[in-house]
Amino acid sequence: MLYLASKSPRRRELLARLGVEFEVLDVDVPEVRGVDEPVFDYVRRVAMEKAEAGLRQAEDDALVIGSDTEVALGGRVFGKPRDGQDALEMLAELSGRTHHVITAVTLAGRVRVTHALAVSEVTFAVLTPAQIAGYVATGEFEGKAGAYAIQGAAEAFIRRLTGSYSGVMGLPLYETAKLLGDAGLGPHAEAEPA
Repeated sequence: MLYLASKSPRRRELLARLGVEFEVLDVDVPEVRGVDEPVFDYVRRVAMEKAEAGLRQAEDDALVIGSDTEVALGGRVFGKPRDGQDALEMLAELSGRTHHVITAVTLAGRVRVTHALAVSEVTFAVLTPAQIAGYVATGEFEGKAGAYAIQGAAEAFIRRLTGSYSGVMGLPLYETAKLLGDAGLGPHAEAEPA
């Protein structure tokens, strides 16, 4: 059985696009970056911790997907904003600049654990204070790394995207499909030799 260890409705929607059957596990993993922990290590660690937490809840033959997404600019990690003021500050800092969106995916079983990483570059247009305030007022920023949802109204802020759109949403489909295919699941699974 395949499980998704995530509270994110976006990840559920994305995984469903791959045509695999799965159930959702509600895990609660602290997303706190260690002092001087490199951002790539941090994102991989949290994805792994989510998968491990899910595996503890699942049956013995389960495979569990854990994923984490962070926005990074100039060594700073922009996680989920604490409140509207935090969101305003994040978006003001991202305005007119190119940042990275890093999404790690872990597929964990009792015997084998595999990982994938998607890194995308997102360039925001220069945003006016009124645009930022208007977006924050919608509440769409809540629970989103970097205080924005690419699949929502913030899509209009993006001048350029290089990389994985679904990765910026929270689950890179190409990388996830490859992990599942290598594990014998989904439309990309390797056929058994005759």
